[in-house]
Amino acid sequence: PVYDAIMAYSGGKDSTYTLKLLKERYDLRILAFTFDNHFISPVAWDNIERVTDGLGIDHIRFRLPWPAAQRVFTLTAREDVFSKTTLLRASSICTACIGLVKSLVLKTALEMSIPLVAFGWSPGQAPIQSAIMKTNPALIRQTQGALKKAFPADVRNLLDRYFIPESVYETCGDRFPQNIHPLAFFDYDETHIKQELAHMGWVAPADTDTNSSNCLLNAFANQVHIERNGFHPYVWEIANMVRQGVMDRDEGMEKIYTEQNTDMVEYARKRLGL
Repeated sequence: PVYDAIMAYSGGKDSTYTLKLLKERYDLRILAFTFDNHFISPVAWDNIERVTDGLGIDHIRFRLPWPAAQRVFTLTAREDVFSKTTLLRASSICTACIGLVKSLVLKTALEMSIPLVAFGWSPGQAPIQSAIMKTNPALIRQTQGALKKAFPADVRNLLDRYFIPESVYETCGDRFPQNIHPLAFFDYDETHIKQELAHMGWVAPADTDTNSSNCLLNAFANQVHIERNGFHPYVWEIANMVRQGVMDRDEGMEKIYTEQNTDMVEYARKRLGL
């Protein structure tokens, strides 16, 4: 293969630091893959360009057509189409978005015979036990089936081409890549990470909420989730980080209980036509 790894690269601090580790510490040949959901901060796009250029990494920007993105995000803003268990870990909007990211990155890895799929999960998002894990085709098939089933027929038709074709499971089962998220192996210190990234020219966006360093939709997604479910969608992740000692409890409380920025919420609401 031309590449050792494909990296799901959002331009946020965790995925940027992961990209840096993969390149500088492990010297991998990396293809960075960014899913353009139409809500990535302009500062994040600048960061993506600056970092990939600086590290000498090839980069793909995959842009979902706006009518499809708008349909998915308005649907998930209006109703929780996913299971209650799923919504303990993320908002309905974010679940739809990251589901597409995972599928597209895996699909690209299979098409290009890339053996590793990398993510910048924080310690609160994924345990160390899953830091290196062979992709299970049967589980992926089941997960993608459940994701598609959650959507009404018109949305399934819009998104079907972004999922793994059924034929692939039958013919390419032995070619499914390994999943890796290297941050699990390192002491996670958000302040240190930001300092390291600053040396690369990475700048924290001022137009995103306290739980995101790349997405202009996140504040709205958080607000909708809180209004519908009565709790912040980042509680699960942040609680895990506090328990692991990688985040101070007061900082965690601030991230969870800080009111969502009204301007950010209204920007996304108006953009979606809600």
